[in-house]
Amino acid sequence: MNEMSPLARPPRERKPDWLRVKAPTSAGFAATRDLMRAKSLTTVCEEAACPNIGECWSKKHATVMILGDTCTRACAFCNVKTGMPRAVDRLEPQNVADAALQMGLQHIVVTSVDRDDLPDGGASQFVRVIQALRATTPTTTIEILTPDFRNKAQAAVESIVEARPDVYNHNLETVPRLYPTIRPGARYYASLRLLESVKRHDPSIFTKSGMMMGLGEERMEVHQVMDDMRSADVDFLTLGQYLQPTPRHAKVLDFVTPKAFDAYAQIARAKGFMLVASSPLTRSSYHAGDDFARLRAAREAKLARG
Repeated sequence: MNEMSPLARPPRERKPDWLRVKAPTSAGFAATRDLMRAKSLTTVCEEAACPNIGECWSKKHATVMILGDTCTRACAFCNVKTGMPRAVDRLEPQNVADAALQMGLQHIVVTSVDRDDLPDGGASQFVRVIQALRATTPTTTIEILTPDFRNKAQAAVESIVEARPDVYNHNLETVPRLYPTIRPGARYYASLRLLESVKRHDPSIFTKSGMMMGLGEERMEVHQVMDDMRSADVDFLTLGQYLQPTPRHAKVLDFVTPKAFDAYAQIARAKGFMLVASSPLTRSSYHAGDDFARLRAAREAKLARG
């Protein structure tokens, strides 16, 4: 079998060795958990059952999930609970900023659940969080990972871009063919237009998007998504292995090998991405601070070349 062409086959129950991680036990992990609880903050690290939580939290790195812990959608891959969310917490922006200051974060990633119940999809809360961070810890660089703001994207993107995050991330997640089953509440080309509109409003903001592998996507489909991202001028691509969080979620159809991830990375770099992170354990915010430093250096090197 071509390692870069995952074929539909019965799911493997046992994870391969390259996906095994140690259980979180460090003092740093406990300190991060306690701080999140003290500030009444939710993290995607916990809600999405991220395999890297032990490593990241031990280093006091956490991805804050604003607008509550309940999503208005039910994507087949996502472990976040679905239902009617609570009212927006007006103290949340300052709590995020205070946590970032207390942790001494040089770089913070802020994401959210989908809030289709809100008139602006939650965009104004992203703006308030960015403003609170700029006021409280001005040297911290800010990366946001937003939903698609279905039917509200233009106004939402404009307001967030005006607040000037350093990185704007929105994940395409999978290939267009799989959207009806994997991401039924979203539209592939609407997500592409969102990413494109960020660059149109402010070319200086880095854009980022990612995909999960192992859901039945074919190699050429992945290449086409890369081309679509580049046509939207996306700077940074992340590729990681999908892991089934519970038996009721979409099944893993293939465990993509590290060698195949490396091959995808080579192709992505050849297509012109400024930065590529591609490995089984790669997630949108994994090593985000280090990646931002590399992203900024890559842009400076490109500008120096003229």
